[in-house]
Amino acid sequence: MTGTETLIVGGTGKTGRRVAERLMAHGMPVRVGSRNGTPPFDWEDRATWSAALAGTRASYVTYYPDLALPDAAEAIAAFADTALLAGTRRLVLLSGRGEPGAQRAEQALQASGADGTILRCSWFGQNFSESFLLEPILAGDVALPADRIREPFVDAEDVADVAAAALVDDSHIGRLYELTGPRLLSFAEAIAEIAKASGRTINYRAVDATAFVAGLEAAGLPGDLIELVRLLFTEVLDGSNEYLTHGVFEALGRPPRDFADYARATAPSGIWGTSK
Repeated sequence: MTGTETLIVGGTGKTGRRVAERLMAHGMPVRVGSRNGTPPFDWEDRATWSAALAGTRASYVTYYPDLALPDAAEAIAAFADTALLAGTRRLVLLSGRGEPGAQRAEQALQASGADGTILRCSWFGQNFSESFLLEPILAGDVALPADRIREPFVDAEDVADVAAAALVDDSHIGRLYELTGPRLLSFAEAIAEIAKASGRTINYRAVDATAFVAGLEAAGLPGDLIELVRLLFTEVLDGSNEYLTHGVFEALGRPPRDFADYARATAPSGIWGTSK
């Protein structure tokens, strides 16, 4: 590898900023890839990619808005080609479980010739504190088109630990880690854990998908975000991901964090309101 820095694409996001923190804590130079970065990186402007990659040894790759979207695989293939031309062979891709589009993107990385590692993740616990689910939690009324479906929510801290390890240790090259938490929870059970940790009463209601999307539209969310959320709740959360894996243990030699641990660690920040 010809460079020294690691480019964190999506370096201000849920996992990207955590990966950057881990690398910097070990004295490794990091370049944050974002529209406001120096130099800037924009998935929608390929002219920015080469400059962002110049002089880097590796890259943690998160695709915006989501690998589940139809054009994601082609973008990942093009990014990998650009990275290899820049001399950046080490690529760690954040992917998603149960998403055909994400699996096509994984195949594009694998076919590129890069020294790749794939992190195929379940839903982040942090979606409840750092994403669109925060507002209804604060309102005390969460309504989602998810009834009995259970998800093995994974902690973004675990994902970042695996990503950081993969970026610095060549033993992870060529590996695909499927990352989950240690148990399955319904969304209602997850909200109950948050209510317990924060000392609040938070209601959970399972609603029809059509009504849910209508609510997002009424709230004025951008169309691309609405379509992504609709896709996740109607096609990804179909029960096919209701199983646990040992990816965190395989990569790190320790068990994954439980959702209750995440809730207890997050609640004292006050992000969800009153905390015991």
